[in-house]
Amino acid sequence: MKIAVVTGASSGMGREFVYAVDREYNLDEIWVIARRADRLNELAKECRTKIRALAWDLSDKNSLEEYKTHLENEKPEISVLVNAAGYGLFGTFEDMDLHDQLGIAEVNDRALTAMCLLSLPYMKSGDTIINIGSNSSWQPVPYMAVYAASKAYVLSFSRAIGRELKNRGIHVMCVCPGWIKTEFMDRAVHDDTVKYYDRWYTAKQVIDQAMKDLKKKKKVSILGAPVRRQVRLVKHLPVDFVMNTWCKQQGKE
Repeated sequence: MKIAVVTGASSGMGREFVYAVDREYNLDEIWVIARRADRLNELAKECRTKIRALAWDLSDKNSLEEYKTHLENEKPEISVLVNAAGYGLFGTFEDMDLHDQLGIAEVNDRALTAMCLLSLPYMKSGDTIINIGSNSSWQPVPYMAVYAASKAYVLSFSRAIGRELKNRGIHVMCVCPGWIKTEFMDRAVHDDTVKYYDRWYTAKQVIDQAMKDLKKKKKVSILGAPVRRQVRLVKHLPVDFVMNTWCKQQGKE
């Protein structure tokens, strides 16, 4: 049985990836993972591929054990793994809840790492892992410190395992978008600490670009010439200068 696995599939980029995988691949099933069962079940009506809805919270270690058991019982080939589950919080680090901030690292990094490791025994040459990073992956970002650090991990991790898996013929790509209008922002923004957003993209635009880049076997997918220019600049500019520029944009000293 050939399948795709998509986490964070109930909304935003995860949901758009389900649609894209459904269009681009001929699979027996797409396993969709998120907390909201009702949103996952809606996908069955919208996709031509059979949807297996798995209402799991990936911050819960028991969910990862359930995924492992599912794989052991079904023994599928995972043609595509998309790790789109994740969240962030914008605000002053010392003023935000400890549990919430640790949860960012739990989902964005720990669960993503586990999903990759658990899935690899069921992947072979020609299969693909797609991890969702961020434009924040490239530099430290005050007032979204934990989120940006978590996405720096995703980029570094994706590049490293991509190199390790090269000889197995498994391709790893990290998607690093700029600002996207999704439900992510509804959760991340709870005050006006971060208030300057230079330009917006849609989740569909990001995923359409990612699918094009995947066909070219790119290791990193970045939508938009302005975002790509910013990434190139950040690589060469002093870190303090980059952070100072960001803080000034947000009206911070």
